[in-house]
Amino acid sequence: MDWFTADGYWLGRLLFQKTLAVIYLAAFLTAALQFRALIGERGMLPAPALLRRTGWRTAPGLFRLHYSDRFFAGVAWSGCALAVALLAGADGLLPLWGAMVLWALPWALYLSIVQIGSTWYGFGWESLLLETGFLAVFLGNAETAPPVLVLWLLRWVLFRVEFGAGLIKMRGDACWRKLTCLDFHHETQPMPGPLSWFFHHLPRPVHRVEVAANHVTQLLVPVLLFTPQPVASAAAALMVLTQLWLVLSGNFAWLNWLTIALALPAMDWSLAAEPPEQAAAPLWYEVTVFAVTALVVFLSYRPARNLVARRQVMNRSFDPLHLVNTYGAFGSISRVRMEVVVEGTDEQVIHPGTVWREYGFRGKPGDPRRLPRQFAPYHLRLDWMMWFAALSPAYARPWFGPFVDRLLENDRDTLRLLRDNPFPARPPAHVRARVYRYRFTTWRELRATGCWWHRTYVREFLRPVPPGPGPGRPRGADAA
Repeated sequence: MDWFTADGYWLGRLLFQKTLAVIYLAAFLTAALQFRALIGERGMLPAPALLRRTGWRTAPGLFRLHYSDRFFAGVAWSGCALAVALLAGADGLLPLWGAMVLWALPWALYLSIVQIGSTWYGFGWESLLLETGFLAVFLGNAETAPPVLVLWLLRWVLFRVEFGAGLIKMRGDACWRKLTCLDFHHETQPMPGPLSWFFHHLPRPVHRVEVAANHVTQLLVPVLLFTPQPVASAAAALMVLTQLWLVLSGNFAWLNWLTIALALPAMDWSLAAEPPEQAAAPLWYEVTVFAVTALVVFLSYRPARNLVARRQVMNRSFDPLHLVNTYGAFGSISRVRMEVVVEGTDEQVIHPGTVWREYGFRGKPGDPRRLPRQFAPYHLRLDWMMWFAALSPAYARPWFGPFVDRLLENDRDTLRLLRDNPFPARPPAHVRARVYRYRFTTWRELRATGCWWHRTYVREFLRPVPPGPGPGRPRGADAA
């Protein structure tokens, strides 16, 4: 090890890069398969309209030069190809500068996608992927050992992810301080997984231990990342174990996996394998890393101030390139799960005996007999936004009307986002949406009915709507 690099961390870098490549693949694949219905030229929130309302300064990106659905598809699938190449080790076959360019390309492509993603790309893990991906550009390849400064910057990201999430909980819902939040969270989280039902039915004392352990991992352990080894390695390993617990208990896209990736280069892997022969870092590389470090330190002022602010905000970017951001989740916990159930009918006249058939979503709860599935790190964007819609119609006002319009047309791209379409032959005559309260069944109810969920009708969300003159007509007043 010299003053600039840490050769004992080469394996941590390699594991980090491979994991990041898989996450990039999931992100680009999500974009490629879902964009037409969400932000395409005929999407619910079309990207061309957003581009007309914003400028280079607020949202720079490749699509400022040109946008078409075909071009977007090319960008997304190119991102997939780059992720596969990185996963296969193509960066190791290139000189150092070539490897940096190869890592910079998916970052630039994904930044361009996020800039036009509107509400669908408003999640904190989008910024986290961009911030992490930017730093990955400067980690280098097998030609030289990983730079110490970049390793510390990755720990700084991990610290903000965990510590910010811990602070927002302690400052937010009182159930975090009372250790009772997990009495509800496994049931009311945005998208439960196949094991969430079982996590929910753990004894309440176990839930108390879960919450207490979460506080330790998010408020105390992150500080240990900046201590000497082996303490820093132990802290990072504890974070990995906690994130794997979260992976088992729910679906949070690539948030947990990216947090795990950030923890890997914080560990000292020198005892696991001997480092390969690595050349000294060239001067231009050292200068570049120093410049990037200075930039990140400068941009970290506002996110760092936000951590200690009384009115802490979470999941916010302070620069248009998403280089240094704030993070956090679940400052408040829902006690009751509400779900918007979308139904259609082929009857032209609505009457009390009208037969309504339910649209099935891939991830969000619908059919009470269907066990939730595991999708993460793949991100079901529509399913996630349906959870927000159930919390408040205001979340859905910009896009729910266009969504219904497309169901009334049997729009192929929109129907691909769903698990099943009850009207395969011809479009429905009317579509409506209703709010139900969902709760996990008990062991006894599961044995008696075979249902994982019990649901109760609460209210109307959208009155029955017939086909209209065209897509996108406003329905804000129709939502309850």
